[in-house]
Formats: sequence, structure tokens, C-alpha cells
Amino acid sequence: MEKMSGARSLMVALEKEGANIVFGLPGGANLPIYDELYKSNIRHILVRHEQSASHMADGFGRVSRRPGVCFATSGPGATNIVTGIATAQADSSPMIAVTGQVPTKMIGRDAFQESDIIGISNPIVKYAFQPMTVAEIPEVVKKAFYISSTGRPGPVLIDIPKDVQQNEAEVTFPSEVKIRGYHPWVDPDIREIERSIDMLLASERPVILAGGGVIISGAFAELQSIAEMLMIPVVTTFKGKGSFPENHPLSLGPIGMHGHAEANKIMVEADCVLACGSRFSDRSVGTFEEFEKNLKIIHMDVDPAEIGKNQTTHIAIVGDIKASLRIMVKMLIQKAIKREGDNPWLKRVNETREYFRQNLKLHSHPLGAAKVLRKLRETLPSQSIVTTEVGQHQMWASLFFDVIHPGTFFSSTGLGTMGWGFPAAIGAKAARPDVPVVDIAGEGSFNMTENSLAVSVLDDLPVIVFLLNNFSLGMVAQWQRTFYDRRMIGIDLKNCPDYVKLAESYGAQGIRAQSIDEIGKAVQTALKSNIATVIDIPIDPQEDVLPFVAPGTSLKDMILPS
Repeated sequence: MEKMSGARSLMVALEKEGANIVFGLPGGANLPIYDELYKSNIRHILVRHEQSASHMADGFGRVSRRPGVCFATSGPGATNIVTGIATAQADSSPMIAVTGQVPTKMIGRDAFQESDIIGISNPIVKYAFQPMTVAEIPEVVKKAFYISSTGRPGPVLIDIPKDVQQNEAEVTFPSEVKIRGYHPWVDPDIREIERSIDMLLASERPVILAGGGVIISGAFAELQSIAEMLMIPVVTTFKGKGSFPENHPLSLGPIGMHGHAEANKIMVEADCVLACGSRFSDRSVGTFEEFEKNLKIIHMDVDPAEIGKNQTTHIAIVGDIKASLRIMVKMLIQKAIKREGDNPWLKRVNETREYFRQNLKLHSHPLGAAKVLRKLRETLPSQSIVTTEVGQHQMWASLFFDVIHPGTFFSSTGLGTMGWGFPAAIGAKAARPDVPVVDIAGEGSFNMTENSLAVSVLDDLPVIVFLLNNFSLGMVAQWQRTFYDRRMIGIDLKNCPDYVKLAESYGAQGIRAQSIDEIGKAVQTALKSNIATVIDIPIDPQEDVLPFVAPGTSLKDMILPS
């Protein structure tokens, strides 16, 4: 045992968990923590808004696959990170949020900058802790990291009253913890995996649906092995984009509201689906009843609560996706099962892909989204990490930006949080400073967290903002054109601000690219630069994202460009 303050025990506990970077903003209620942070070896990255701190921790967590850590003070500091916590929860991202709180004797008395962050955050975290003594802190931190990173990952909150940070006591740092009622690891049922193999082999039109769980578990090689051994085409959810190389002959890309036309078409025709780490969200499958009609579903997921939640499941395999798929690969090898050559289903898949490749009309504007994003893909090294904001540009990225190197594409999918992509890119860069990091952005989203340019510049975390600028809230405008008889309101951003000047005011590099050639040169310039770069690309405000599956309809009702 060792005597130390609560704040000191927090720092030691974080260091023992391997936390070497914290994104945060100090305030009165967490100053004791910051005083100990000053003495520690943990790198602090000062944000300009607490929401961005949580998004940076989220991006760090997704790329490193270990919890990112963010700090905030009490009251408004704590409430400012709520959106980031909810985003991480929706997308199963590991995160530890540490908030300061008013002293214990003031809790519940409406003290200055007091908020019940435990009550506020409970619905959007895996767990929330509020240690009321110094001795609790080491065990709480150990439990928080264990809960956040095991099973289905997610955010954990630790709210520490100021006097608990200041008080001293004898503390012990546990080497392991047990949490009553929490059993994150379940061994996959081998019998169910064997049944699933039989069902896939008996089906005439099988499809693999890869979700975000494949990326979280790092099951890229296993997924590709099964697809190639059984010669099954692969579609993904949007969150699963990047779980399977999109230049692979068996890849059809994402399904859903703004999925690839060929992916939606083949998904509708399939008779059996192996769903790996997918929660069958409404944005992916359309109407639940129509999706499962005439379709046998094999559902693999680490979270048993997802099995049967949205779709009727014929075979359920609960467990880590990587472990489940690895067992399936071994079984296929033992049974010497490997489909060779072409078959009628693959012939149909290839014909469908080629049909849409030849006949799907693209926007005629010289800077149409397809042309712009394909130029980015052409210029960007395949191992580069890409994040997106939320809006039309995000869906264009789904359609036109192929992810080649698995696990290099990240977006806010479950909550759809505008402003997520840029700070998340900075967090990703902190996790992987050795690779280029690009945020595919729209100006509506970028406006929300652009002050993180200061963080990117001053903390030497250079990222590229690839800004598709249509001078409006493009997705809202598209819906107003489509569903509200062109009654346009609240969408015109009036070309303000000037993003080149904005970037330069922060000490970053600003480039306006007004042709495809200029875009290629701008990306190459940004890749060579050691400072953040904003590439402002003016695009047509009237361009819609198509194909499109309207809310309340099914994949077969996909609207194609005319």
C-alpha cells in the first residue's frame, strides 16, 4: 500500500493501464487532477471544446482498439462531452471519460457548476462510476478499462468529486478485477458454427454481411478466408465499410439507405446471409419485415442482446467475431471444403455489378462527388486512415471512396454526429502518427468543430480536411427537395467563412481546389506537409446522393439516378 492523493492515484492507475495520451480541458473541479497530470508522463492535448475531447478520444480508441481517455470539469464541462459519449456508445467505441465533480458535501445542493453527470450519462455508457473515497480510485480505473475494452466495447464514465481528488489515503493497485454479473467473453458454440456451414453450403444465393463488429475484433483475414473458400459475395453495413477490401472481386460494398446499387440488388435476391457483427439497423436494411422475407439469417455477434432484436435469426452464434470466424475457417479446412470456379450465383453477382458500373448515371458537374472522391482515392496511399463528418459527403464516401486496406475507415454511423470527423481524425493521428489521416468533410459539419485546427497545429497532429463545399446543409437540402416540395429553409450557409483564410488564421495550410487536377495536386501537397491542411472544394449545391432508399421503404425500393 502507498499513501497518495486521489488525483495522484488516478494518474498512476491510468499509467498502469497504458494510457499515454489524454484529451481534455481543465476547470475548477478537476484542477487537482491537472496538477498531478503536470507531474506525470502522460501527454496532455488541450482541446478548444470538451465535445471535441470526447471525439478525439473516440477516434483514438477506434484506431488503436484500446480506450481513448478524455478529461472535463464539472457542470458544463461534463455536459459538453455527453454527445461524444453517446456517439461512442452508439458505435461501440472504447472510451474513458473522467469528469471533475463538486465536493462530496455539496453534491445535490445545486452548487456552482454542479450537474448530475452520472444520472445524465447512465443511458449512454456501459457503466458510470463515482468514487467517494480515495481508496476506491485504483479499482474503479481498472474496472473502467476492463469494461470499456471487453465484449462489446463502449464508453465508461468516472466522475470524481474535488475533495476526493485532494484527499490522501493508503491505496492498493489491483492487478486484476472481477465484476459481479459482468461476463463479456462467451465461447462460440461449435455446433452452431457447424450448422451455419451446412446452411451456407445448402443455399443457392448466399451473402456475407460484414458489420462494424468485424472491424472492432480485427477479423479481417478470417472474413476474407471464408469468403474466398466458399466463394460468397460480401456486402457490408456502412459501419462495416473497410472490413473487406473494396477492390476484391467478391466485394459489393455497403448496403442500405445510401448503399451501392449492386449491393442492395444482390442483398434483395439472396436466400441466406451470414451476418458478422451487424445489428441490422434501419439505415442498413430498410423495413425489418421486408428484409427478412425469404431470407435465412445466421447472426454472429459478441452481444447476445443484438440476436433477434431487429431480425428473426435462424442460427445464432454468440461470441467474439474473430474467434467465431476463426473456428469456422478451421472447420472448413478440416472438412476440406473449398468451392472452386464460377457458379450461377457468382455469375449473377458479376453481371449485376457490371450492369450498374455501365448504366448508373453520375452527376455531370466537373466536380461531381464521384469524380472528386475517386481522385482522392487515387492519390491517397491505401493504408491512410480516413474519417468522415456527417451529411451528403459521408454518403458519397460510402458510394465512391473504396477502402482497400481493412480497418482504415471510420465514421459516426449510429448517432450520426455532425462535427465528429475532424476531432476524431486528430485522435486517430495521435494513435497512428506514422500514417496520413484524412477527414472527408462537408462545411456544415466542419463548422461545428473547426476550432480543433488549433489543436492540430499546436500539438503537431497534422491531418487533412478534404472539404466538399456546397455552401449549404446538403443532406437537409436534399430531403427538402425530395420530401418537402422544395420548401427550402435553414440550409443556406452563404459561403461563410472563407475556409482558406480560416485555415491560415490557425497557422494551418489552406488550399482551394477548383478542378480534378488541382485536387490531385492539393492532396499531394498536403501529404508532404507537416501542418494541417484544409482543401476547400466547391461542388454543385444541387447534387443529390443517389442511389437512395427512402425511410420506411425496403432495399428493393431503391431510387436510382435518372
